Amino acid sequence: MCGICGIIDYKQNTVINNELIQRMCTAMNHRGPDGGGIFIDKNDISVGLGHRRLSIIDLSPAGQQPMSNEDKKIWIVFNGEVYNFRDLREDLYRKGHIFKSNTDTEVVLHLYEEYSKECVKFLRGMFAFAIWDAKKNTLLLARDRLGKKPLLYADINERFCFASEFSALLESGQIRKEINYEAIDDYL
Repeated sequence: MCGICGIIDYKQNTVINNELIQRMCTAMNHRGPDGGGIFIDKNDISVGLGHRRLSIIDLSPAGQQPMSNEDKKIWIVFNGEVYNFRDLREDLYRKGHIFKSNTDTEVVLHLYEEYSKECVKFLRGMFAFAIWDAKKNTLLLARDRLGKKPLLYADINERFCFASEFSALLESGQIRKEINYEAIDDYL
């Protein structure tokens, strides 16, 4: 079990900094006791990604996240396991992709380079991930078809926030802890 989180500020109206993403990650420390990382991009759109790591497949530092491609223009935070990653890796290797780790995370990253958002069609497993593509200024959020791995999000005040847990979304400062009685009524 790992934890992922992030914020995208569409209009650059507030600063996304290490401290903000760190607070979101800290709220999920129990999901990843083996480490964590943060990526901040302040170009056309301000973006912050965070990760808490539980090392399972590749225990080396090469598996640390957020993870980037070779030119550092595409970044991923990943939670879960891709069962067919070895076969996918072999296919990507034959197409010229170079790997620096033995992780399924890096396979997803290279799949995105090869197939863009269609990469999800190739994945078999339980997963939730976010890929920030700085070249296209786009975020791809995806999770497994059955929703085994949690992925929560909110789009408020021209800021898009996501996380593996509600506690991390609360730390984003975009969500208030209040009861929505209309939603409860609709649910019941």
